[in-house]
Amino acid sequence: MLPFARTAFVALALLAAPASSSAEDGAQPKLYDGFDGADFSEAGGLYYRENAEQKAGTVTFQSEVKREGAGALKLSIRPLCDAESEGCSERAEIWEKTALRVPYDKGVWFGFSVLFADPIPQDDHRYLIAQWKREIGPDAEGDFSPFLALRLDNGKLFATIESNYQDGTEAQMKDGVPSCPAGSTPVWLRPETNQMRSLIAYDASWTAEDGKGFPSCTEKLVQTHHGNPLPEPSSGWIDFAIYSKPGPDGTGHIEIFANGKPVVTAKGYIGHNDRGLGENQYFKFGPYRAAGEGEWTLYYDDFRRSPDCIDVLRDEKACALGK
Repeated sequence: MLPFARTAFVALALLAAPASSSAEDGAQPKLYDGFDGADFSEAGGLYYRENAEQKAGTVTFQSEVKREGAGALKLSIRPLCDAESEGCSERAEIWEKTALRVPYDKGVWFGFSVLFADPIPQDDHRYLIAQWKREIGPDAEGDFSPFLALRLDNGKLFATIESNYQDGTEAQMKDGVPSCPAGSTPVWLRPETNQMRSLIAYDASWTAEDGKGFPSCTEKLVQTHHGNPLPEPSSGWIDFAIYSKPGPDGTGHIEIFANGKPVVTAKGYIGHNDRGLGENQYFKFGPYRAAGEGEWTLYYDDFRRSPDCIDVLRDEKACALGK
């Protein structure tokens, strides 16, 4: 972004994001943080959440590694859990402030840049770099996965959508790996948790073998791929622009752009509508893994959020594709 444009966006964000805001108008503020100072910008509406899992993480405002501007955010996690423990996780995630969360039935654009530091994990394990979830109230029962997540497994980047369980069909086996017919989406059905996880995008190194974790097919989520895979984690800075509109009744809509190129459009059943869930969606980013070994580091820059595509994607022609 040109310096004057960057300044103008921050100024608008400062005007649009008052110190307190209700959930009803949470979709309206335009948020921006370039992580150029020594702390989170008031214009960004972000914070580092302090809890037991986050004790594995460190957050550093630094200027040596950056995509643009004066600095970028360095987020790292180290081993904290027993490697054999179940249900324990290690995180260094940045959250939106609660008062600025977007209503669950509203669409909003998110943007951020991420750089994978070496070494990039190459093992078969649970790694996430960004996730979108629905608020969970005290009366909710169950474990609710993010309705949209950017994940890493075996060193490969991929994206998933979660929704309430719907009946699917068994995938056809081709050369020992599952395959879904045109118009159908690969999915991992989980009736025991009333959830199903669909595979919607992946990087160019992805193979049919990597898709074995999605052995069924669903017609409840319709994908349109635009000929561009996700960038590989080792490719340098990756800039994401993502439209998030959950719809557990079948009205959901997700758009993923990477480095200005359209990757996938997904429409249909997206998210959860179980009893006790809250009224808002929320976004968090940063390294998150199940109990693991070694240190894992990611750099983030240029966070933005807006109901208007142009503020995030910054390309009128590309925004026209994302409608």
